Amino acid sequence: MAELLVDGNEVRRPEEEQFRMEGWIACAPCEDLLGIRIEKAAEGKAVLSMPFTVKLAQGGGFMHGGALTTLGDTAVAMAIKSVLPGDTLFATTALHMEFVAPVKEGPVRAEAAVTGPVHRVFQGAATLFDAGGGVVARLETQFKVARGQGFDD
Repeated sequence: MAELLVDGNEVRRPEEEQFRMEGWIACAPCEDLLGIRIEKAAEGKAVLSMPFTVKLAQGGGFMHGGALTTLGDTAVAMAIKSVLPGDTLFATTALHMEFVAPVKEGPVRAEAAVTGPVHRVFQGAATLFDAGGGVVARLETQFKVARGQGFDD
């Protein structure tokens, strides 16, 4: 089939596979687009990083809050993946993000940890740091494992 492009970006046809990830603990296409890197993911903890780029800036020149939220949410997801069997289906069901300071330059690092599951629910938290080690945001989140995967309902 011929490649379909919209504004220079490839668009997947509904009948095609959506995407392929390199492994269970790996970045999805959106995370790759943002430049997120998994530094560590083991024993319910994860450390991820993301560079500051002009494309991730908001109108005032600071890193966009949505990019920071994605980094924190992804860090918690990788911490969860580090304790679940491969191919387990789960999703974010709630999150709260507290922005502490603007990111003006340099990479951002997210350190995440999870507890659970209790029944099918994981609680997670991530702290995001700027290049100088200052706290820029804190995230609290809840993830739920899909039914029928061996967890209590």
